Amino acid sequence: MTSVSENQMHADDIVIKPQRDWVLVGLWIALFVTAAIWLAPFVFIVFTSFKSNGDVMTTSAFAPPLHLQTSNYTAAWDKGRFGTTLFNSIIITVIKVPLGIFLSAMCAYALARIRFPGGNILFQAILFGTMIPFQVMLAPLFTLVNSLKLIDTYPGIILPYLAFGIPYQVFILHAFFRAVPRELTEAARIDGASHFTIFRRIFLPISLPVLAALFILDFVATWNEFAMALVLLQDREMWTLPLGLSAFQGQFSRDYGQLNAAIIMTVLPATLVYLLFQRYFVAGLTSGSVKG
Repeated sequence: MTSVSENQMHADDIVIKPQRDWVLVGLWIALFVTAAIWLAPFVFIVFTSFKSNGDVMTTSAFAPPLHLQTSNYTAAWDKGRFGTTLFNSIIITVIKVPLGIFLSAMCAYALARIRFPGGNILFQAILFGTMIPFQVMLAPLFTLVNSLKLIDTYPGIILPYLAFGIPYQVFILHAFFRAVPRELTEAARIDGASHFTIFRRIFLPISLPVLAALFILDFVATWNEFAMALVLLQDREMWTLPLGLSAFQGQFSRDYGQLNAAIIMTVLPATLVYLLFQRYFVAGLTSGSVKG
């Protein structure tokens, strides 16, 4: 009995160490390496934006600034006329993004829930619009906008943005709306609800995660769009931030501190929008992936 109890005590003293999951360790290492690769350019840009040209030449690229040159931001703001370009970007983005998402949602609902002749053909035509690269259409697009006398105007840039952005959004929302049980629509129709009421009361609330994801993607794409704005906005007073940054880079390419300050001022609004709506963005990407 004594030996049995001693063996039991020794067994109780033995600590079972959990085995290491080397696959998980490898994944974490890969994650840290990837994050470092992605963050390195941002660290370089932020540090350089607070350095003078002398510090840029004499210190390491990833060394923190010895003296904060906040004047780089004010000088870049004034020289690049970023007040004007920021205002134009805000006007275009604030009008285009919500309007495009609302029109896409209504179009997707009609194609997914309302049966009418030619609906499938219309949807296929919209899908075809997602396959056309807008670079191919720049020349005829300029001819069309110029014939309408909309060059260097807000409608002249917003309408093409809508034309090229809506097909992709309709494609995403159409798939989401089709996954909604038809019993919801039929029950609302029996109660006398119109299609617009069903769309506003049922489909919009349940599709908020998807709409938030599309909002972020469309906001970033519109904010950073360059090629179409370069063709359709020729007056400097109508330039957007990417055009202003391009012109600033061409004139002050050797003033590294001010150039990187201009880059930060250009990308900061889109970054803030993504950080504010990040959880909705992730929820929108995963919506519909798990049913039940």
